[in-house]
Amino acid sequence: MIEIRAIGGYNEIGKNMTAIRVDNTVIILDAGIHLENYIKLTHEEDITKFNYKDLIDAGAIPDISLLDDWKSLVKALIPTHAHLDHVGAIPYIEGRFAAPIIATPFTAEVIKSIMNDEKIKIKNEIKKLNPNSSYALSDDINIEFINATHSTPQTVMIALHTRHGILLYANDFKFDSYQTLGKKPNYKRLKEFGKKNQIHSLIVDSTRANEYRKTPSEAVAKDMLRDVLLATDSENKLIIVSTFSSHIARLKSIVDFAERLGRKVVFMGRSLSKYTEASKNANVIDFSKHEIIKYPRKIKRKFKEIKDDKGRYLLIVTGHQGEPKSVLSRLINGEYNFSLEKEDHVVFSCEVIPTKTNIHNRNVMEHKLKDMKVRIFKDIHVSGHAAREDLRDLLNMLKPRNIIPAHGNLLMTTGLVDLAKEIGFKDKNILLLQNGDSIKLD
Repeated sequence: MIEIRAIGGYNEIGKNMTAIRVDNTVIILDAGIHLENYIKLTHEEDITKFNYKDLIDAGAIPDISLLDDWKSLVKALIPTHAHLDHVGAIPYIEGRFAAPIIATPFTAEVIKSIMNDEKIKIKNEIKKLNPNSSYALSDDINIEFINATHSTPQTVMIALHTRHGILLYANDFKFDSYQTLGKKPNYKRLKEFGKKNQIHSLIVDSTRANEYRKTPSEAVAKDMLRDVLLATDSENKLIIVSTFSSHIARLKSIVDFAERLGRKVVFMGRSLSKYTEASKNANVIDFSKHEIIKYPRKIKRKFKEIKDDKGRYLLIVTGHQGEPKSVLSRLINGEYNFSLEKEDHVVFSCEVIPTKTNIHNRNVMEHKLKDMKVRIFKDIHVSGHAAREDLRDLLNMLKPRNIIPAHGNLLMTTGLVDLAKEIGFKDKNILLLQNGDSIKLD
């Protein structure tokens, strides 16, 4: 018997968690935060100590009370990758299940970094499993990590091999054959599953199912950065770039172009410190030859140091969503006693995540930057999520018996339903769940 229980991420983008019961074994896939709700409650964009019950009540983490009847059966907690909407709840819930955390080396190091930063003791064993590797959870269940491409390293699709067939969990991914860091998606393995009709059920990212295109490669974002950083006059001007701290490939591109400009690179902010440390510890990329500054007091001292020599620096800072406590917000608000000047460069290598809070915060930030007459470069970015044509390719490769849309609101998940019907899947095999729903499958 297989039962799938939607805990979080089926009504919204964020707080992703799915529990799968195979006979008398339960596996939890992902454990993330809902970033907007989290920030509203904690006023922090970084993980910090907080009561998990308050976080559940605020809709900031998944409601694990939905698993009370399965608690003793949980044998593994497995995140797909290192984004906070997939791992951010682990510090609050991991000790509540007597099960190991199984993750890729980079994801494991990010979890450790978060826990160490908050001085939270890790109660559960963390087992590292490389992409394109397998782990025998029991005599009846084998876990396989299928290499995928996304906007953070060592993202995987999780294949649960059971006596009932294979359940494949594909949150998040895109098909990027020209990525700038790491290996291509493991197309060969996915096609093998499809040829043998092995996929019992596919739980799949729906975030961009309504976008009628293929998601561009990270190589496109690198070209956009090259154009902005190398082909725009920045002589004697400060360059500040803000992007997702977890996007190690993007950080590498920024650093490479800074070095070509002959500029000193300085990373500023807690989340950048965590992810660059994890990157080093997982042997992905070592950024430690560059200065990495974590705390506001030291950041303030650094701005004093560079004040009269700013044309020699490129600063990578937190704050791309306009977060009030980020380095960029504090800089703009004068907390570092350093003023941005006319035609200094601020590059947003990101998109605004479309929540009311983010849209408001970025609008406020951009108005202040415009008042300073700073040059603003926006949307130097490509998504890490599969658009409709990537999703079509995945469904055609796998030919799953059942499709379960996840990672999105109802508009997004129904977009995937429409695509599946267009391809030829029958209504009875397209299973639309909401948070709290359970479904038993033969």
